Amino acid sequence: MKYIRYGKHIPDPFEGLDAEDLMQMLQDFFLDSGFYNQFYGVYEMDSEKTMEQLRQALLEALEQKGMISDELLEEMLENPQDSVVAQALDRLLQQMADEGYVSIEQPQQGAVTEPRPGQMDQGEGQTRFEITDKALDFLGFKTLKDLLGSLGKSSFGRHDTREMATGVESDGSSRRYEFGDTLNLDVNATLLSAISRNGLTMPLELDYQDLQVRQCEYQSSCATVLMLDCSHSMILYGEDRFTPAKKVAMALTHLIRTQFPGDTLHMVLFHDSAEEIPLQQLARVKVGPYYTNTREGLRLAQRILSRQRKDMRQIVMITDGKPSALTLEDGRIYKNAFGLDPLVVSETLHEVVRCRRNGVLINTFMLASDYGLVNFVQKITEICRGKAYFTTPYTLGQYLLMDYMKKKTKHIH
Repeated sequence: MKYIRYGKHIPDPFEGLDAEDLMQMLQDFFLDSGFYNQFYGVYEMDSEKTMEQLRQALLEALEQKGMISDELLEEMLENPQDSVVAQALDRLLQQMADEGYVSIEQPQQGAVTEPRPGQMDQGEGQTRFEITDKALDFLGFKTLKDLLGSLGKSSFGRHDTREMATGVESDGSSRRYEFGDTLNLDVNATLLSAISRNGLTMPLELDYQDLQVRQCEYQSSCATVLMLDCSHSMILYGEDRFTPAKKVAMALTHLIRTQFPGDTLHMVLFHDSAEEIPLQQLARVKVGPYYTNTREGLRLAQRILSRQRKDMRQIVMITDGKPSALTLEDGRIYKNAFGLDPLVVSETLHEVVRCRRNGVLINTFMLASDYGLVNFVQKITEICRGKAYFTTPYTLGQYLLMDYMKKKTKHIH
């Protein structure tokens, strides 16, 4: 005889959570800039994270949202491996992997993980994970949506100018066709031109001079280099300024990719020196090294923009500190963190002058309000005829996105 054994049904405490909900809850963990790292003095360009760290971050996020009862927590403390919460966490992590938000890397047989300088030994062969491009795209979209939501009702556009050109969208009046125009023919105007010339005769004779094309607003393309200050001042003084800057950069990337496909965006980090990084690596970047070599960042940005064939070329610089480093002709790095060093400031301003000569606009977003820094940024703005925004990590995204979309000319102080 066949028997059926019934057991007590234990409901899933996190039923209804999908992978997007989990990504939203873990956003700060994925975009960590080193602010809460006790070894923040160590520079890690691409630090690796283990599945155990991800599991712990997810547990803390669920606790903060009040989704774990005291009874379940008590059960988990008594039986960490086989508790209801532990099994549910495993299911959620596997769900994120199945939907392509994280990729799990199993340790090699007998592999030993070498601790990095300044790090504690993480043990032998721990399972690691990597966030995927799909996860980065989601985080960029979510940040962009949050920032635009805080702006109120707003619509996307493109970089409009006062020039007129022929195109597919009909926003202007018609004019006579000229060689090289897009043949966006205005049929009515063309026929009326032929009738006014020859009268209403059949068959109607069309001549080259009768051709009329519709005009639309000329929408220019723009090449942008986003210069992001990752010196240690971005996480010092009790405030994390680097994580909001990374979020804004990801939102800007998503905005350009989806709404301005003709534009280009490149990312430059500047610290003791400067380096270009792929946009896909942005979420993984942490703060360091220590000083602020603004001139080297500007020089690298100009080299990148010189390769772009766009109508507009601009540098968007996000920083919170004074320039405190300079790359000398022999490759050595001169550093002075005390006050505004005359040599560093003068060389940096000379580089700003070169940007203006090359037709590169500089828009500066300053996350500090020291009197000396304000004068320095205003000098940059005066030289390159750009814009200066003295803002906070909380309003940075609003100002930057609105500037990019609407190209306002006023200064915000």
